[in-house]
Amino acid sequence: MAQIKIYGLKNHIVPIREHISDIIHNCVVEALSFPIDKRAHRFFPMEREDWYAPEGRTEAYTIIEITMMSGRSVESRKKLIKLLFANIENQLGVSTTDIEICILESPPVNWGFRGQCGDEIKLNYKIEV
Repeated sequence: MAQIKIYGLKNHIVPIREHISDIIHNCVVEALSFPIDKRAHRFFPMEREDWYAPEGRTEAYTIIEITMMSGRSVESRKKLIKLLFANIENQLGVSTTDIEICILESPPVNWGFRGQCGDEIKLNYKIEV
């Protein structure tokens, strides 16, 4: 299970949200062996007055937060981050300087979905990749 939040300036993120969602999902599928039908993305388009970025960032500055069950290897998580940087830059022209990624993990027992606790549910994919 993973949930992804994408933050960016409204004028930049809204026109590309479908494309960036596809890029992110493809990276998650490749790096974490995620099923193709498991996509939970939420966009947070920000108004300029609500968005403060570090010096040196452009209008394309984007933050991606990935919350997922713990269990993925360091290698899988690093692969995901590197794929995201490369594919967003190559496909959307957004510099890696303008992309920040944070993976937040919590144990399956802290998750609840489909009426069950995450540590009790039978998933159709592996967490330990």
